[in-house]
Amino acid sequence: MILLLQYTIIFASVLCLVALGGCFSEHSGVINLGLEGIMVMGALGGAITMRSMDPSTPAIMIILMTTIVSILVGVLYSILLAVASINFKADQTLIGTAMNLLATAAATVFVRALNTAENPDNVSTSVQYIQQKKAFLHYFGSFEFNWFMLMAVICLIASYVILYKTRFGLRLQACGENPQAADSVGINVYKMRWAGVLISGFLGGLGGIVYITAGVSEWKFDMGVAGFGFLSLAVMIFGQWKPHRIALAAILFGFFRALSNVYTGFPFLASMGIPSTVYNMMPYIFSLIILAFTSKNSRAPKAEGIPYDKGSR
Repeated sequence: MILLLQYTIIFASVLCLVALGGCFSEHSGVINLGLEGIMVMGALGGAITMRSMDPSTPAIMIILMTTIVSILVGVLYSILLAVASINFKADQTLIGTAMNLLATAAATVFVRALNTAENPDNVSTSVQYIQQKKAFLHYFGSFEFNWFMLMAVICLIASYVILYKTRFGLRLQACGENPQAADSVGINVYKMRWAGVLISGFLGGLGGIVYITAGVSEWKFDMGVAGFGFLSLAVMIFGQWKPHRIALAAILFGFFRALSNVYTGFPFLASMGIPSTVYNMMPYIFSLIILAFTSKNSRAPKAEGIPYDKGSR
């Protein structure tokens, strides 16, 4: 039961972080389907950072450097979406899809080249961070606490405050609802949309490193992040683009994802003889069912996905 709770919280942390990133982007008026790719790039930056650091480095330094690099790489990668969709007014769905495909391919090539440079016989696409990962862990009895769990809570609270209690948040939402009206009162829609996309890169990159360190000490980058970016979008929609509801949805989806890791510890589940792949599919099947019944009542920001033209009224 403790193991189920542990995995539920860590997977919920990933989903919550990335869904909040999508929330900021869509509240500004930009659909970020590239969250999957941003996660991959953030994970790559963090994994390479951990791998390059000496295991004897103080834990706080490993945590800070890994987190900062993951966030920076995620933000830098999100600039592709911002430039294409905001400045060039390209189709946001196509840009996001291209970013997802590019990220996994680029990460695979980069890691393989890095491994080959160190050892010509090593052509794997995996990065190990066995000792360095321990810096993120603290044990309360048999419960494995990960400092990323705390980061997710902090980001959740900060997101709620920023969106609903600050001038910036209210302006951001105005740009996603009616950018022409926002512009008429002096709000720079382009800057606000850039801010929304960069914040999504911030949270998406952080979510990527959280995901690949959840329970494992090595990651094969040709696997990407196993669709967690898209699952986070489902969490965002189910949570109605509201941080507190996103948190609840993330816990629910995280629970089903955690089952695939710990179902063997429950005799009644193990005795059913259901393959582990079925449990791995459960959160995605669940998301399809939930969205099929709830998406009709979903209220997305009105101007999301529509390129803003300052000259139109």
